[in-house]
Amino acid sequence: MLDLDDQLLQRYSRHILLNEIGIEGQTRIHNCRMLVVGAGGLGSPAAFYLASAGVGQITLVDGDNVDLTNLQRQILHTTERIGRPKAESGRTTLRAINPQVRVAALARRVAGAELDALVVAHDIVLDCSDNFATRHAVNRACVAHCRPLVSGAAIRFDGQLAVFDLRQAEAPCYACLFPEGEGEDELCAVMGVFAPLTGIIGTLQAAEALKIAAGETTSIGESMSGRLLLVDALTMQVRGVRVPRDASCAVCGGRQPG
Repeated sequence: MLDLDDQLLQRYSRHILLNEIGIEGQTRIHNCRMLVVGAGGLGSPAAFYLASAGVGQITLVDGDNVDLTNLQRQILHTTERIGRPKAESGRTTLRAINPQVRVAALARRVAGAELDALVVAHDIVLDCSDNFATRHAVNRACVAHCRPLVSGAAIRFDGQLAVFDLRQAEAPCYACLFPEGEGEDELCAVMGVFAPLTGIIGTLQAAEALKIAAGETTSIGESMSGRLLLVDALTMQVRGVRVPRDASCAVCGGRQPG
């Protein structure tokens, strides 16, 4: 366990002033390890706020390099870093935001045993990827190891946010909502994406992850676990729907809670 020294108490004082977080909740955030899969449109604002809020360990995973077309929305990166791996560019930004946070950068795609090991080594997983294959792989690993999963998606003007707290026996998994093999990837390179929408969804992912991290022994509201939030940025309407667990789900149907 890491303790908050005087400098950290000052840095996070506006969190500590919140009764729902306080010193205990902030200490939990400070001792939390979060895995962020994807350092693009969603991962950028999510990781930005996780680092600012003092998450102790952040691991960024992304196999792509920074491209000029990314800079319209991927705020971790700068023009000078075009061509650099996104994970390494993101680490540079996060260290500048908060040098107290330990940031690891994996500039490659991960799968199989390596993905399993990463999920096991972290307390909370944020899926900020842009394709169904990755989302399902991350979901399977989170189900297998009972890790909370905060999932986001954004395309055109439509955003989605869902939390799957797989420590809970009644919680659904991502495959309960989107069964494997039934989705088609919608790439922003073809469809386009409204830049602020990625900021909205990514920031909401950070908020849910921080609530989970701080909320073990504090009262910080209700997790979105078991709910899907739909955001229409054209009309700025937000709608929430319940997502029940599918007892026949091929991924989580037979799991036991952690």
